[in-house]
Amino acid sequence: MGAKLTILGSGSAGNASYVETDETRLLVDAGFSGRQIRQRLATLGRVPENLTAVLITHEHSDHISGLAAIAEKARIPVYCNRATKDEIVRITSAKLDFRLFVTGGGFDVGDISVETFPIPHDAQDPVGYILHTNSGNIGFATDLGHVTKLVLERIRCANALVLESNHDVKMLQDCPHRPWSLKQRILSRHGHLSNEAAADCIQEIMSADLRHLYLGHLSRDCNKPELAQRVMSKRLQTLGATHVQLNVADQKAACATLSL
Repeated sequence: MGAKLTILGSGSAGNASYVETDETRLLVDAGFSGRQIRQRLATLGRVPENLTAVLITHEHSDHISGLAAIAEKARIPVYCNRATKDEIVRITSAKLDFRLFVTGGGFDVGDISVETFPIPHDAQDPVGYILHTNSGNIGFATDLGHVTKLVLERIRCANALVLESNHDVKMLQDCPHRPWSLKQRILSRHGHLSNEAAADCIQEIMSADLRHLYLGHLSRDCNKPELAQRVMSKRLQTLGATHVQLNVADQKAACATLSL
């Protein structure tokens, strides 16, 4: 069996993805309630108790809200760096089986080799991941205000990539529900990627190796799936990247499972 990727859901209110290989079952982030994560895994015939580990990118609630509910009782190992662990403990008070890594380093979980890299976001020590499997590399890069040279270097090897496409700049600027201070935070170099910034990122890393692209972490108020897809599709067309399969992740439902 090759590696399988299922984005259980991704958006500004919750993020979680499931990766499975012959030996390993990983959850990347746990940003839905424990009940929701259990229900979404059940659609795959899976249960949280059989997870090998949970990888956490950072401590914001849309990435850890269900972590304690699924990982504490079953003692599922939780991989994160020390700064993220300290925040999770402060926020949840849960007794979790933490396995700490140093940002920029790597480690193995079963037959998956995990590479970590720093991302610019307003959290304690946020990271992205590249999961190296026997059938391909899966990258996760969401919640970043700008794409650094290091991020480009790390995600360039991805065969499947989950990339943030958070907002349309004009929709964000015109949004009546958000104070200017929040708009400034989102637009800052430690905020979130716009649709155009995501397209610029893909232009920088495009190669024959990238086969599957998922746009994730879309804002509920300041973006539309069809808009994010249109911007990226236009850029892929300009690049002649007809080999890339583009999908937009949904907040409310899992994406179809990808088999690498």
